[in-house]
Amino acid sequence: MKELSLNILDIAMNSVKARASVIGISITETDEWLEIIITDNGCGMKPEQVARLRDPFFTSRTTRKVGLGVPFLVLAAEQTGGEVIIESRSELDFPEDHGTKVSAVFMKSSIDFTPLGDIISTLITLIQGNPLIDFEFSHIFPEGEVRLSLAELREFMGSDISLAEPEILSWISENLKEQYEEKNK
Repeated sequence: MKELSLNILDIAMNSVKARASVIGISITETDEWLEIIITDNGCGMKPEQVARLRDPFFTSRTTRKVGLGVPFLVLAAEQTGGEVIIESRSELDFPEDHGTKVSAVFMKSSIDFTPLGDIISTLITLIQGNPLIDFEFSHIFPEGEVRLSLAELREFMGSDISLAEPEILSWISENLKEQYEEKNK
């Protein structure tokens, strides 16, 4: 994939398919490293499923025979000297505490480093298609942080207003842009 934000979209959509009600997307940047962590409270996976995720010919989808999202993320991280770690707890084994965590680390100085890309559009796409999910986003830099909590936004606005409304999505997008601009001052 040409942008890491597209990998984030792919992994987050896996969380949606896993019936997650809360999806966390955390990006932490230093001068040398970029770390992406995506967590969810979805149905999780058994250890044997997690072990097969790096195999491009393994997928739980019935519409195609390959699953390239995780293998592409692993390739992108490992080409920079980074790594991907996937942890998951199946709801069958852990009915009260299940879900998945995908952590990916990238060395930014590597010639093979894939740029983050348009993370705001990725978030807007996720929210628009899944307005009932509580997305929690943070992008932490040495000089500041950009945050978005749909649970907090929903609490402020009330539950009768859909976060998929064009005006709300536009406000969220502008708010995120302002936070990034403020961080860059």
